[in-house]
Amino acid sequence: MSAPQPTEITLHQASRVLEIAFSDGKVVRLPCEFLRVYSPSAEVRGHGSGQEVLQAGKRDVQITAIEPVGTYAVRLVFSDGHDTGLYSWDYLHELGANQDELWKEYIDRLAKAGASREPPGSVSTPAARPSTSVIGWKKL
Repeated sequence: MSAPQPTEITLHQASRVLEIAFSDGKVVRLPCEFLRVYSPSAEVRGHGSGQEVLQAGKRDVQITAIEPVGTYAVRLVFSDGHDTGLYSWDYLHELGANQDELWKEYIDRLAKAGASREPPGSVSTPAARPSTSVIGWKKL
């Protein structure tokens, strides 16, 4: 069985959320920060098990460009300069299906490392799930 394909991709810039509607009817809303810290790039995932690099200080990151890669993925360009890693439709669908669990794992890893979601030099606030309000929609 083939993986669900996206039928629509919308970047909500004000709320920093990427919304993806899939052919199976599922709609996922993935915050930019979430996508950045779970980038499929080697820079984030490492080159093998146990080599993952914790991404701290990414709360305010935004997606500045979405580039199609064939018919199977997109490359996301982030405001912090990160632009490696291909987000396949399978991977995006999986992130949406496991978002709550993955977000909790990320927050727990930050706490264990004594790290923060806040960018360096900003005032720290408690770690919480990113807002998913739908103000400021922009279709790409």
